[in-house]
Amino acid sequence: MAKSARQRLMDALENLHDGELRKFKAKVAEIPLEESHEHIPRGRLEKADAVDLSRLLISYYKQDYALRLTAQVLEEINCKDQAQKLRGGGEKTACCNPQIPVPSTSTTSGRNETQPPAPPEQHFIERHREALIQRTATVEGILDVLLRDDVLDDEQYQKISAKSTSQEKMRELFRLLPSWNQACKDKLYEALKMKNKFLVADLEG
Repeated sequence: MAKSARQRLMDALENLHDGELRKFKAKVAEIPLEESHEHIPRGRLEKADAVDLSRLLISYYKQDYALRLTAQVLEEINCKDQAQKLRGGGEKTACCNPQIPVPSTSTTSGRNETQPPAPPEQHFIERHREALIQRTATVEGILDVLLRDDVLDDEQYQKISAKSTSQEKMRELFRLLPSWNQACKDKLYEALKMKNKFLVADLEG
């Protein structure tokens, strides 16, 4: 499955050294753009890391032009390897495919009998769903981590980010939960620990 445009941008930008990233920001602020596009304000560029920068590029230029523009800028600052990789795309393995339980069989009576699978233990994020929705304060950082780790795609990220309150964002995020496997839930848990460690510690205590 092909990587999302934003993930490809992040992969390219995170591989730049500090000096190369500064050159990239300076060049993208002045390079001639296609008609109907505007430059990203320098103030926003200066404060942006690779994750923020990829989000700005998608926001200002949409996916196709953001990829083409980034590759062009990378070539102009002599990061040709990254430009070539960006144009070449990439493959990823999606972590969030629904899990299908495999029925077990028993031969106690001399024939195969389908046994219902044992109910799985609830994951932390399922046990504390309402508390996490109501009490998670910094949702944007969590979304950035999930996008970087391919738990969310660009469309899901933007749909959740468009919500006006933290509670609405978390509720929209939890609507995706039924399609997630254990790995995706684990990544959300790790993101919560990273960005809201005191809340997680309180719920675990």
